[in-house]
Amino acid sequence: MCFYGFGQKQTVSLLFAGDAMQHQSQIDAAKTKDGYDYSSYFTQIEDQIKDADIAIVNLETTLPGKGYTGYPCFGSPDAFAYALKDAGFDVFLTANNHSLDKRKQGLERTITMLDSMHVKHLGTYVDQDKKDLYYPLMIIKNGIRIAMLNYTYDTNGIRLQKPNIINLIDKKQILNDIQWAKMMKPDIIIANMHWGIEHKLSPNAEQKELAQFLIKNGVRLVIGSHPHVVQPIDIQRQNDSIQNIIVYSLGNFISGMKGDNVEGGMMAKIDLSKDNAGVVRIDNCSYSLVWVNKPIENGKPNFQLIPVEKYQNEEGKLKLGEESYHKMIRFSDTAKKTIESLWGITDR
Repeated sequence: MCFYGFGQKQTVSLLFAGDAMQHQSQIDAAKTKDGYDYSSYFTQIEDQIKDADIAIVNLETTLPGKGYTGYPCFGSPDAFAYALKDAGFDVFLTANNHSLDKRKQGLERTITMLDSMHVKHLGTYVDQDKKDLYYPLMIIKNGIRIAMLNYTYDTNGIRLQKPNIINLIDKKQILNDIQWAKMMKPDIIIANMHWGIEHKLSPNAEQKELAQFLIKNGVRLVIGSHPHVVQPIDIQRQNDSIQNIIVYSLGNFISGMKGDNVEGGMMAKIDLSKDNAGVVRIDNCSYSLVWVNKPIENGKPNFQLIPVEKYQNEEGKLKLGEESYHKMIRFSDTAKKTIESLWGITDR
């Protein structure tokens, strides 16, 4: 599942994970006498996350500090964000359709909490001054300069209150942001887009058109979320060299959703390198599937994100049980077919 280019002196590995959500079933299951415990969530995949130089996740909930609720207005305990950080995530995306689920207070406290955790984040801002100061997000790792953008299609109709800022998908604004990013002299620009139609395994015309708009204007990696299911990875090559990558949807990362295609997702890994002449190449693109296992322990589900590949054998069947194993296999078969559906297309 890999595409290789040329190994060079300076390298950076990126890992992108999909929608990190908190449905009521998850909140209830995590409740303890003293607070909330998410220690079971990521233990089986955290090595993959920590192995990346930079790991990025879509935080599709808010951190209101109290009044925790699941769908339709997400508000999660701080312990959930800490669990993501402890699992190895370095960058949290906050522009999505649930950014305003707890209104102004929720948006602002989420930002305050992420700041206090000393993690990088982008997509929502307390005011324009903060956005001007911190956006686009520039990360310098191993000598490679990476500019990150993040946008959402909507906020579920909830009106933004001034002076707060949410990055909405608007071509004029995006173009301005790309131009500003270029002034920061990045080696590569990445756009993280919250877009598309929920539960659809194929990108719609708007996603395709917007992706090409981004690439035309200098973005090389377009990473999508929101549909809650995986969508294809489009690897655009020229002369056997990867030029651009579009991951239309990573699918869910961790959630309480139920159904064959929504109980898992992919982690996409992209490797970059920079040669002595300062040329940055996309060397490799690969993915791994994760699936939410929910064994009942002490009368409630114990949410565990598991690596699908490790469990696709008889030992995995014994550990998961017959029903869960076959649900995972159905998810995996559909996901692989979907993700790779554009692979092998003639070089552009």
